[in-house]
Amino acid sequence: MLYKEFSDFYEVARKRHIIFFYVGYFSQHVVATISETIKARLDTAGAAGPTRRRIFSSFVEMSQNIMHYSSDTLTPHEHSDNQMRRGSFCIGMKGDSFFLLCANPVDSANVERIRSRLEPLHTMSMDEIKSAYKKALREETPADSKGDSLGFLTMARDASEPLEFEFVADEFEPA
Repeated sequence: MLYKEFSDFYEVARKRHIIFFYVGYFSQHVVATISETIKARLDTAGAAGPTRRRIFSSFVEMSQNIMHYSSDTLTPHEHSDNQMRRGSFCIGMKGDSFFLLCANPVDSANVERIRSRLEPLHTMSMDEIKSAYKKALREETPADSKGDSLGFLTMARDASEPLEFEFVADEFEPA
């Protein structure tokens, strides 16, 4: 990337109050390193203790989702440990509130399964989310699950607004 393009990107991020942005491959080592940076950035941004905890918890859940479900992987699918998968993560501020964004490619065959787990969260009250979270903790995890339902509930519980999500078709991947 030419310096001018990089400078333009930096300026857009600054104007939009982005305090952290990463795009690339996620692994346990990358997440551990990013975690230290996020904690420091939240401290310098003046985030209160409970807010830092909720943001950090959601970052961990989003990272786990990328490492388990991103369809762009550097590691063979049969290696379930030490996955390295592509995604992006962003923390920004809008007014006095923080927002988190996460994106990663998903196999189109998994879209409806993921959508069916996310859509109900969008309309649930906080009490319903907390109740569903407690129920999920008591239930046995399905054999085909890597904990995404509990992770989605964790993020919904920690969010100050309903979770938003979108699936966008990849113009380079056949439908």
